[in-house]
Amino acid sequence: MSLAAIILSLVTLQRLGELVLARRNTAKLLARGAIEIGAQHYPLIVSMHAGWLITLWIWGFDARVNLAALAVFILLQGLRVWILATLGERWTTRIIVLSGAPLVTSGPYRYVAHPNYVVVAGEIAALPLALHLPWIALIFSILNAAALAIRIRAESRALASAAHGIS
Repeated sequence: MSLAAIILSLVTLQRLGELVLARRNTAKLLARGAIEIGAQHYPLIVSMHAGWLITLWIWGFDARVNLAALAVFILLQGLRVWILATLGERWTTRIIVLSGAPLVTSGPYRYVAHPNYVVVAGEIAALPLALHLPWIALIFSILNAAALAIRIRAESRALASAAHGIS
């Protein structure tokens, strides 16, 4: 098995594990009275991420690995863990808000309003670059930017409303 295939296997397992965690956290939040906002664009987010990973498997499973770009991707994983640890049970792949709950302002949220999206944008570029696939990095970075334009607007409105107790 090539190094690229090992990396892609690990990333695939990570993403599947995150989906399990997100589902569990979503169920807990909904049980506490939280609501989902922006569900209509969620399939777009899932499709874009799945397409990115599938494309990497198709074109990059036996690629040479650029260690500098891989190092950036690994650094981003550390930031991802920091975000997940900061949000705890409030981390999910959906926009789930609990009315009246305070916004998280600790950890990376002290510095950036949406650190998870910064990490995701970096990952979407860094992993293809690590596999010498710059055109995939470019195409999916553009697609991600379009999806995030929708997502961040919906999430910002939802969080502002929830912080003021408006559902």
